[in-house]
Amino acid sequence: MNINQFTYYYFIGIGGIGMSAVARYFHQMNKKVMGYDKTSTTLTKLLTKEGIKIHFEDTLEAIPKALTPDNTLVIYTPAIPKNHLELNYFKDNNYNIIKRSEALGYITQETTCLAVAGTHGKTTTSSLLGHILKVANLPSTAFLGGIVENYNSNIIIGGNEISVVEADEFDRSFLQLSPDYACITSMDADHLDIYGDQSEMEKSFLEFASIVKKQVFAKTGLNVPGALSYGVEEKADYFADNIQIKADYFIFDLTHPQGKIETIPMHLPGRHNIENAVGAIAMAMKMNVAENKIKEALDSFQGIKRRFTRHKTSSGKIIIDDYAHHPTELNAIIRATQNFYPNKSVTAVFQPHLFSRTRDFLDDFAQSLAVLEDLIILEIYPAREEPIPGITSSLLAEKIELINDKKPKVCSLENALREISHYDNDIILLMGAGNIDTLYEPLKNKIQ
Repeated sequence: MNINQFTYYYFIGIGGIGMSAVARYFHQMNKKVMGYDKTSTTLTKLLTKEGIKIHFEDTLEAIPKALTPDNTLVIYTPAIPKNHLELNYFKDNNYNIIKRSEALGYITQETTCLAVAGTHGKTTTSSLLGHILKVANLPSTAFLGGIVENYNSNIIIGGNEISVVEADEFDRSFLQLSPDYACITSMDADHLDIYGDQSEMEKSFLEFASIVKKQVFAKTGLNVPGALSYGVEEKADYFADNIQIKADYFIFDLTHPQGKIETIPMHLPGRHNIENAVGAIAMAMKMNVAENKIKEALDSFQGIKRRFTRHKTSSGKIIIDDYAHHPTELNAIIRATQNFYPNKSVTAVFQPHLFSRTRDFLDDFAQSLAVLEDLIILEIYPAREEPIPGITSSLLAEKIELINDKKPKVCSLENALREISHYDNDIILLMGAGNIDTLYEPLKNKIQ
């Protein structure tokens, strides 16, 4: 199938972070893009403003009469329920129907594909890579899992010869891709509801590495046959050294097989982001990006929404919002906060994401969060899941108390602002992948 042959592109679940990037891709190609989502969000409002028609009721009456099986491609997310009226209409009438991962698979077949996989770090690494290629004026498009501040978008459009793709391991979606180069940022256990255990998940990553046509890069410590390593350790093929922390940014050198790039500036916090930057630079070098363009891109990269997004109030207090929802990510964000603000007190607010993840990593979450002096835990955000008996935020709080003799406060999202107001710390740190980000703007308005 030639994925570009259709007139209409109909998205079911168009408001998702990954789906909306693909929708924007076809929209910029002057295709007629439209679709359904369950609820109106900031992202769907942006899509509508860009000229994409979206409705929020699952009804056949919303499907335009002009759509036929010959002129329309239907793209859907697996999160859509099986009894969805519109999806079943398209199935019953023999429309071309594919998942988002399959759409990306077709796109990557027609381009030089740079794919970034990993349970943590893939959004930042792929966004940095997409920005580097854009600054270097290479004909590329980056499909991302976050909103890049420089573009206020989850897609960076600069041409159709190179694709940068955030390769999602969730349901083995990344095996649909056709990567020429790939980077694996991490293989920590996650999505155990899908994989069962970590060894099965690692097998999936190794299978992904095996389909890469030219070169795989893997963070130091990951056992990926044939991969070039990167990181902050000197034993890596690509590594950062001479790392310096300035006022609120890093400067580092990068040693690579052909030499060294000196004094690279980067405004993202945390050692983990230096590793992400090294991975992005290693892949960009395979596209022959000039050294000065790499440094220009790293210096100008403004970050990703909900990845250590910071706001300083007029009173000097700092609000940080981050997507961290796995113990490894919590460790990285807490460490970054401590490194950048070593003498400031912190009120941390964590919203667990998924009952299954909370169950699978309960002890690890407790160890990560026990280092925090003032901690509020919100009720578990269920997303696609039903509650699991006995798995609650209160259970997590009890586990933390066993470690540090201090039981965190547990409350609902609705009561969070009131609970936060009981603390008078320098920093408010919001962490979680659910809807905890809805506290960010109210906090900015409340704390002047």
